[in-house]
Amino acid sequence: MAAPTQVKTVTVDDGIELFYREAFPASAKDPSILPVVLLLHGFPSSSFQYRNLIQRLAVKYRVLAPDFPGYGFTVVPAARKYEYTFASLTKTTIAFLDALKVAKFAVYVFDYGAPTGFRIALERPDAITAIITQNGNAYVEGLGQPFWSGPQKAWADPSPENIKALAYLIEFDTTKWQYVNGAPDPSVIPPETYHLDYYLMTRPGNGDIQVGYLLDYKTNIPLYPQFQEFFRTRRPPTLAVWGKHDQIFVPPGAEAYKRDNPDAIVKLLDAGHFALETSLDEISSDILAFLEKNGI
Repeated sequence: MAAPTQVKTVTVDDGIELFYREAFPASAKDPSILPVVLLLHGFPSSSFQYRNLIQRLAVKYRVLAPDFPGYGFTVVPAARKYEYTFASLTKTTIAFLDALKVAKFAVYVFDYGAPTGFRIALERPDAITAIITQNGNAYVEGLGQPFWSGPQKAWADPSPENIKALAYLIEFDTTKWQYVNGAPDPSVIPPETYHLDYYLMTRPGNGDIQVGYLLDYKTNIPLYPQFQEFFRTRRPPTLAVWGKHDQIFVPPGAEAYKRDNPDAIVKLLDAGHFALETSLDEISSDILAFLEKNGI
């Protein structure tokens, strides 16, 4: 049985008040000695997307789910002049892990959480005990079209016109679409999910932050071969559970993991991008079985 999920903040990386959710078994006398599962969220969400999964995994593990700067309830002081890039996300997440004295962890990556988690793996390869990737991409063939056509056009030519054209990606209809598109039964997806994401994106200045991350995603593409080398040489236990109807990160991106790690388990689900909203039981059961099989 898991203890109730706690919501906390810790000050890291020169003044960032980083919000996170934490849970662990109710019977745990010292959660700090438990194996850790780190959940890294994606665009346009926050640790809220893991509200249900946390409880499923915390029956055995210490589960940590931070909000990245620019998302959820993490607060970045204006005086900090934070650079909203994937390099910064990596640095801040490492600072979070250090503040909590987490040296080793299994990482669940999704969307933007994937390049962030894999950048951490490059810096601290011995820290990763396992990878669970749920629509968390590391291969060019995983970039779905036409979703990425707009950002790719802006990467090639960051003109004001091309950057302005990305505004539709942070509109309400697009946010809702990310949740309901490809879902086998959209009626089971709570509307507070996409309403919360959209509300937080409408905070003053946050729209510019989101467009900045979309533009900076291009810095991850040259790192894909390094991520793949990590998979190939380190062979971390890997489970890819993938919403097969996702049009943002498409199934070839899941199947590609086996190219570099033949032992990777790839499972395509009848789900969309936010697969946890419709496939929680299946995903959580698969994760628990996977971690136990690998002695974690």
